[in-house]
Formats: sequence, structure tokens, C-alpha cells
Amino acid sequence: MSKQQGDHYEALACRFLQQQGLTLVEQNWHCRHGELDLVMRDGRYWVFIEVRARQSARFGNAADSIGRAKQEKLLIAANLYLSSRRIDAPCRFDAVLFDGTEPARWLKNIFG
Repeated sequence: MSKQQGDHYEALACRFLQQQGLTLVEQNWHCRHGELDLVMRDGRYWVFIEVRARQSARFGNAADSIGRAKQEKLLIAANLYLSSRRIDAPCRFDAVLFDGTEPARWLKNIFG
């Protein structure tokens, strides 16, 4: 998937989550260990959103693409984000998934 397509799905996910009441804090935060697609607030929670899109299920669906290695990178990046901003608050990891022409799926607390 191209960067342009990735940006498109991240924008769709962001709008979708804002309609659900979340507040955008940061988009595409980078560190040497990876990237956080969206950092949002849901009440008192800091929410780290992974956005995944698949045009077809030929190589698995969007959820299948968040494997153990990706999870570890997200955990490290989120810890760096929180510590660099001296944030001590509850957090969770969510995913917004786009599979083909299906509507967006929002999975909350994907590591819980």
C-alpha cells in the first residue's frame, strides 16, 4: 500500500473515531522503534490507534497483519511517547481495520 493510501485510511479512521467522541492528540508520531498512527484521548484514557487496511483477504485480513513483532513495536513506541511527555495516565491500544469494501471496524483494547 502506498503512503498516499495509508494517509487516506488514517484520515478516515481519525474522522470515524472523532465521531465516536475521541479527541486527536497526535498523528504519525515517529521514534526509532516505529510509528504511532494516531494518538487520541477517550475520556481519561490515552489511546494508541493502529490503522490497518487490506484490499483483499488474499494474504489475511487487516487484523491478521498486527502480529507479535508489530505489537512489541507499538508497546515500545507508546512507552517512549508517554515517558517523553511525562504522562502518567491509563492507556489502551485500539485498532481501526478496513477490509476491502467493508465498513471500518473499531477494536478496543487489542492487547487486553
